[in-house]
Amino acid sequence: MTQITLYLDEESEALVATQAKATGQSKSRWVAELIRRHAHDQWPESCRALAGTFPEFPLREDAPALDTAYDVRRIGF
Repeated sequence: MTQITLYLDEESEALVATQAKATGQSKSRWVAELIRRHAHDQWPESCRALAGTFPEFPLREDAPALDTAYDVRRIGF
């Protein structure tokens, strides 16, 4: 397991400590779970499952075609 060092101001550290205690986790475990939950480069399955489920969603048929073959990496949060 890799270790990292985080430098937090007092207010941020207090938030981490409060949330970790409220969930019964160590601060390290709480931060690790937060990272796992939010640092993805793909849309969640629950979001992808919504594709095509809004038949009345207004689309512009006359919009110029976009080259969607290339995309940029998404930033979480």
